[in-house]
Amino acid sequence: MAARARNRLHAERAPEPAPTARIIEIGEVTAGIAVPEPGGVRFFSSSRDFDPLDGAVFRSVEQAAKAARERVRQRTRPADRRGTAERRGPQEPRLVAV
Repeated sequence: MAARARNRLHAERAPEPAPTARIIEIGEVTAGIAVPEPGGVRFFSSSRDFDPLDGAVFRSVEQAAKAARERVRQRTRPADRRGTAERRGPQEPRLVAV
């Protein structure tokens, strides 16, 4: 049998790659994941410490990581008074592609 000719107007297109979810880690703690959606990324917490951020939409993964980092700072304020946080310096979030 002869192969059917393809209509060039309806050529199949390769699907666009799906946006990648990112894992947000603050130090040794996994804060959650940032999942792309229209208008930004939605944060899903993976620890009770970050539950107040759960479901929040941020403009970027970096903003979600910044909010998670601020949450850690808020919870570790007593350590700041002893000066231990100043010696260690701020912990940068690690963003890991999934």
